[in-house]
Amino acid sequence: MTEKRTLLYEGKAKNLYLTDDERIVLAAYKDQATALNGKKKDQIAGKGELNNQITSLIFRELNRRGVKTHFIEQVSKTEQLNTKVDIIPLEVVVRNYTAGSFSKRFGIEEGVKFPTPIVEFYYKNDDLDDPFINDAHVKFLDIASDDEIAFLKQAALETDAILTDIFTKIGLKLIDFKLEYGRLPDGTIILADEVSPDTSRLWDADNNHLDKDVYRRDLGDIIPVYQKVLADLQAEFEGK
Repeated sequence: MTEKRTLLYEGKAKNLYLTDDERIVLAAYKDQATALNGKKKDQIAGKGELNNQITSLIFRELNRRGVKTHFIEQVSKTEQLNTKVDIIPLEVVVRNYTAGSFSKRFGIEEGVKFPTPIVEFYYKNDDLDDPFINDAHVKFLDIASDDEIAFLKQAALETDAILTDIFTKIGLKLIDFKLEYGRLPDGTIILADEVSPDTSRLWDADNNHLDKDVYRRDLGDIIPVYQKVLADLQAEFEGK
């Protein structure tokens, strides 16, 4: 059995630990909620186990559908084992509808569907508030090559199609979401981090938020919202 050892990385939403297998890390999800790049922060009991279980279900389904991810298995309500990767310092955001910073940036109301999904890059750097960057910036910062940039965009769009299908089946619109990728020792790029209501905007048919905007915008308690997403996913994936 793989055992947790020393702390490798402490993040806002989860801690990563080395294990007795150098190829595997253990991700422990935290009950911490953050927004506005950490300017807003609270402890919310039960949040960690909900995000861990939701991410585990989604990554298991992504693996089943041929998407290469770092997810190995869920080992407890708050923990999962992941393949160790070197995280690429990019947030790859896919937008299916206008919302959030996009609406603010361009003065467009939220909820307008794009003719085709838009892929954006943000530089993962808390000190700089994760700025929006373009392909030329990515190359100048030596984050990724032309081929890798093209791969990240295509992989994100393929994942978007699968996630849209998953959430449509439980009555939710996938408004937008953030993905992170990592490199294996041989340079292969795979999907990493998490997919959860923390990293996605999910609206129901009445445009109610079932995501972290509930916390970010003080719309209510996120726990019952996340519980509903988990329960609906469990019902959808039961038997798979």
